[in-house]
Amino acid sequence: MLVQTLFQNQHLQTPGASCIKRVFTRKLGVRKNLEKRVGFEVRRYDAAKYAAVYSEGRTYEQVIGELVRKLLTYIGGNNEQGEAMGIAFPIIITVYPRNDGVFSRRLAVGIRIPNAYQQDPPAPTDSAIVVEERPGMTVYTQFGGFAGESEYRAEASRLTRALGETTPFQRKQYFCCSYDPPLKPYGRRNEVWFLQEDP
Repeated sequence: MLVQTLFQNQHLQTPGASCIKRVFTRKLGVRKNLEKRVGFEVRRYDAAKYAAVYSEGRTYEQVIGELVRKLLTYIGGNNEQGEAMGIAFPIIITVYPRNDGVFSRRLAVGIRIPNAYQQDPPAPTDSAIVVEERPGMTVYTQFGGFAGESEYRAEASRLTRALGETTPFQRKQYFCCSYDPPLKPYGRRNEVWFLQEDP
């Protein structure tokens, strides 16, 4: 996902590596494509339970690998039931840009709990992980390829221009999303999402 990659090879050389390797087994369609316009798409995602982990005080590049690894080991079986759940892409990173566009030292990483476990998700054994209900959302999206903070910021600027002055969306936060396993070298799919607001 990153140029200085979100999933670097060394992130898999951990005690939880076998859990991580087991999670990339499925992609679950949970979105509704509402419309496609020049430069972006509009999509609807239903409310669902997510596993999430939060960080404050460290930069995106300093902490993102650690946070994603925590979630992948949880999804891969490091939970109270020992369930390897598979993964429902994308991995969603919530960032909070400053006025100059640089990411603040606050972010959240979430993975949607797969459908088979939505009713009763396995409890995390890592106290940093929370299982939470997230509301449905409509997003504006575009992008592709490898991405780090600078690439996401550039794509966020492009999406802002594509939406224009009259499209209402949240500007205090947005989502950086990855759909691919860590070691996929080509044809990677990443997206920036802006959350739609009512006019």
